[in-house]
Amino acid sequence: MAFMGIHDLWSFIIAVLVFLAIPGPGTFALLTASGKHGVRGGYATLGGLILGDQILMWLAAGGVAALLAANPTLFKGVQYLGAAYLVWIGIQLLRSRGETATGLIRLQPGHLFRQGMLITLLNPKAIVFYMAFFPLFIDPVAHQGMLTFATMAALIALLSLGYCSLLIFAGTAMRTQVQRHRFLSQWLQRLAGLFLVGFGIRLGAG
Repeated sequence: MAFMGIHDLWSFIIAVLVFLAIPGPGTFALLTASGKHGVRGGYATLGGLILGDQILMWLAAGGVAALLAANPTLFKGVQYLGAAYLVWIGIQLLRSRGETATGLIRLQPGHLFRQGMLITLLNPKAIVFYMAFFPLFIDPVAHQGMLTFATMAALIALLSLGYCSLLIFAGTAMRTQVQRHRFLSQWLQRLAGLFLVGFGIRLGAG
């Protein structure tokens, strides 16, 4: 049974948490900000990251909604492509050696919110990801228009807030561990890769 037009709500929640756990520029920006500027700096950066994410999500939602209204049959094809894309991302993570962009992050006091937002907005792959991700969890029959997208966006924001709060309070200790021990980053990426390959196959078969 679909919740607010979202097919398989718990799989949606788990998938979002898996993506949040993948170390990336946003993760390290958050750890850097909280490590250098405390909890307040961490939440300022997080606010920017979430706002940037919401902007990209709504841009993607507009495209997905237009596709769903114009051609429901084509929308089903997009769902299969989304599942394949999920598997492809998972395979890339499994093949990754754990490289991260930590050296490129330069956060300055007083600009943490804006810089956090730009880290998200300047990632061209993000909107492509949302265009592929949203259709996987939309029930074309129970879909409730923009209300469904609003529910999905709100859930992603809440899950981001909860997960990233753990990173903020972990602060310098977690940042140091992740940066010093590349195997930890690599382990997290490969674990996420396994989950994503499994999700893609399961959702594509469903």
